[in-house]
Parts: sequence; C-alpha cells; structure tokens
Amino acid sequence: MYMRHFARLFSAMAGPRPVVFSGPSGAGKSTLLKKLMKEYDSVLGFSVSHTTRNPRPGEENGKDYHYVTREVMQAAINKGEFIESAVFSGNMYGTSKAAVQDVQAKNLICILDIDMQGVKNIKGTDLNPIYISIQPPSMAVLEKRLRDRKTESEENLQKRLHAAMLEMDFSKEPGVFDAIVVNDNLEEAYGQLKQALLEEINNVKKINMSS
Repeated sequence: MYMRHFARLFSAMAGPRPVVFSGPSGAGKSTLLKKLMKEYDSVLGFSVSHTTRNPRPGEENGKDYHYVTREVMQAAINKGEFIESAVFSGNMYGTSKAAVQDVQAKNLICILDIDMQGVKNIKGTDLNPIYISIQPPSMAVLEKRLRDRKTESEENLQKRLHAAMLEMDFSKEPGVFDAIVVNDNLEEAYGQLKQALLEEINNVKKINMSS
C-alpha cells in the first residue's frame, strides 16, 4: 500500500527524466560525474542526498550532502518524504523527494548517485529514471584504487570490497541497468557515459531553447 501511494506521488512530478548512477566505491563514479556536470551544467542538476555521517574535510552542508541527525532523518523517512534510504557502515543515507523536485522544477536532468539498495527501492516507484552502472575493470583494480586512497581501515576496506562484489553481481541481472560503463580508461568511459545520456540531454536542450 505504501509503495503504491509513493508511486502516485511520483507520477505527478514533471520535468526531464532523472538519471540514477550506481556503482561500487572506487569505480571512479565521482570523477565521471564531475566531468559530466562541468560539461553539461546548464542541463544537469545534482540531487543532494541526506546522511547521518559527519562531514569529511572540505565537504559542505547542502552541497555535498545534507548532514542531519539520525532522529531527524528517521522521522522524515517515516513520513514518506524519502524516495530511498539505506544504512552503510552504521550511517544512514537517502534521497528525499524534495531534492529531486528542486532539480526537476528548473527543467534539469536530476542526477541521483545511489547504491544497490537505493536502485532496488526506486524500481518500486514511478520515477522512471535512466539507470547507469559505473564499474571497475576488475575486483583487483578496485582493491588497488581503494588501498591507494589510504582513507579506510582494513575492516572498512573489506566491507567495501564485499559490497562491490554484490553490486557487480546485481548489475548482471537482466534489465536492471540501461547502460553499464566499465571505467578502465577515463576518457573512453566518459565517452560511453555521454553516449548513454545524449538523447535525454538533447531533448532538454531543445526544450530550454524553445522556452
């Protein structure tokens, strides 16, 4: 019943088709997204997620994440204000309806950067986004990238690697993603990413030019 109510709320949302990006930590998703947002800043808008974790050095509230307490976030989820939410390493993460609506109201393609659980949640709504998976060329490359960051404890690293294996298996299920981009060479991966989004980007450009 709850999910059906959710879907009705979403079908009323106007604006370009959103894009869901998913993929394991270390696949290069953030780098690709930054390039995309820079080149198409007049067409794309980023949905700012909520989290209960503390900001990392250099992160800004309202830009990188909306940093909130667990109580505030849980209350909003209970009221049905979130499209998706998940818990990772003891912290809550989620995308609010308002965050997506803010972007769509500007006639921009809303970019959502979410994990596997979030993708499953959104499949149960009427949001109807384009689903794109960003993946590393192999688990060995992913592990090297994560270790080279030197930001994780061994325990957290193993958790991320386990989550990455699950995500990569999930992406192989038929019909889950509209496009899978393997990030071995950054420029090639970026070219594939643009190709997957070109039709929607051009549609929005046409609408914005005529309005």
